Amino acid sequence: MEKLDLTKHFKSYYTAKAQPELLEIGQACYLSIQGKGDPSGRDFMQKIQAIYPVAYALKFAFKAKKKDFVVAKLEGLWWYDEARYAGISIADSPKAIPRSEWEYRLLIRLPDYVTQKDVEGAVEMSFASKGTAAIRDVSWFEMEEGKVVQILHTGPFDNEPETLAKLNEFMTAHSLGRNGLHHEIYLSDFRKTAPEKLKTILREPVK
Repeated sequence: MEKLDLTKHFKSYYTAKAQPELLEIGQACYLSIQGKGDPSGRDFMQKIQAIYPVAYALKFAFKAKKKDFVVAKLEGLWWYDEARYAGISIADSPKAIPRSEWEYRLLIRLPDYVTQKDVEGAVEMSFASKGTAAIRDVSWFEMEEGKVVQILHTGPFDNEPETLAKLNEFMTAHSLGRNGLHHEIYLSDFRKTAPEKLKTILREPVK
């Protein structure tokens, strides 16, 4: 039985260069859980600990149906109250906006054959097994970003502003405006990888 690896099947989605590039991202479905606050805090880790059991419940359910897949990379959409923090650039926002004010939606991409009903069943199965209340906050989510600018960031998250500045310069040079939420794809497991070796795709929907 061949195992579906989304990082290989959708190679352009999970690949970025060290310099900004423009590309088109189609529709996809995900597991999702929302939160707000410091990503180094306890609540953020609880959200991660809630989404993964559901992802693996789906994996094993489909493996039994001869449709096994590799659980995909963790991703995150990030935003803040732009009315309250108006006029702050993409590059400046990580340092200018208090971490407590950032909202996020964690994502794990799913194979196209997984349905919303499958996700709902996996949530209930995982909750019955683990008993963790946050698991019931995991849900089905669909997204089509369309045109985006992206870049590969290598190193600690604290150094992202330097990489985001390159994105900002590219968008300005090509007269591109923001058209959605800041998107990060964590190619490395930041729970196990040294900060200087982290690889993260930084993506901005544009128009």
